[in-house]
Amino acid sequence: MTHSMRTDTYSSRPGGGDWRDTATRYALLPLRIFLGVTFVYAGLDKLTDSAFLKDSGAGSIGDMMRAVRDSSAIPALIDLSLKNPVGFGYAIAFGELAVGLGVLVGLLTRLAALGGALISLSLWLTVSWASDPYYYGNDLPYLMAWIPLVLAGAPVLSLDAALRARRRRRTEDYR
Repeated sequence: MTHSMRTDTYSSRPGGGDWRDTATRYALLPLRIFLGVTFVYAGLDKLTDSAFLKDSGAGSIGDMMRAVRDSSAIPALIDLSLKNPVGFGYAIAFGELAVGLGVLVGLLTRLAALGGALISLSLWLTVSWASDPYYYGNDLPYLMAWIPLVLAGAPVLSLDAALRARRRRRTEDYR
């Protein structure tokens, strides 16, 4: 029995394409929704947790950073955040919120995904660096999950796609 690869894209359905084309086009949408909702939730959770946004005390950003300082890959990054732990907590919370909203609505998606990747990278190198084995820490998988969105953006169901289509129509109108 021989097998061959399908090379045609003909479809008998109106509008063309087949289910594989559709699946490919929408493949990143579940990832966008998951990461967007997760980061919006994380940002809002931090902003509404009165214990988190304090210099010290149970559940505070300050105590958490002091606890992970010696086990982090980059203690200097922790030292920098400890200069103003409350400001750092707000920066992380608003950063997560902006990243999550940007990815959900698909506005400047590649930039938002890069921000998400950088947040995940910084958390991996600091907070979850000491996780043993490494896959117990969740920040590394989040970092890897951001990469496809950094590379591909949000090609469908996004403000980026709508703006791109609008620019294309305007360009064609001027020809």
